[in-house]
Amino acid sequence: MTWYALQHKPAQGNRAVENLQNQGVTCFYPNIMVERVSSGRRVKKLEPLFPGYVFVNIEKADPAWAKLRSTRGVLRVVSFANKPAAIQDGVITYLKETLHAVSERGGIKPGQVVELGNGAFKGIDAIFQAYDGEERAIVLITFMQKQQNLTVPLSAIKP
Repeated sequence: MTWYALQHKPAQGNRAVENLQNQGVTCFYPNIMVERVSSGRRVKKLEPLFPGYVFVNIEKADPAWAKLRSTRGVLRVVSFANKPAAIQDGVITYLKETLHAVSERGGIKPGQVVELGNGAFKGIDAIFQAYDGEERAIVLITFMQKQQNLTVPLSAIKP
């Protein structure tokens, strides 16, 4: 069996997956936990990794092909030159393994030791304290025999 990409209708990814699975089609709809700042608060929300797309595992000769485009929530089969674009199994396997590793690891947690990767304090170990907006973090460093809170860009932190 080979993997193919389907484009789903706006905000109907879960509906498309549910209807495809009811037809016996194997689906992969990768989601990831994302933190956003909304109204001054940090909110965690599950969002699709590839907005607008769902992956299906189906044989070329499977009669379910005829139903794919008319499935509720599905917009079209991603094709090139009127041929469905096949995706190698290794790509989907890699995505599944990576998502599993990311979900187990989660984000940086308070109290976790991190290394500062750039700036004036490059190479110094710090203790993560909290997020400060979408692009900054507060870390605790020991500098000149004193502990100091420091606000740094998230890109400067290496777990």
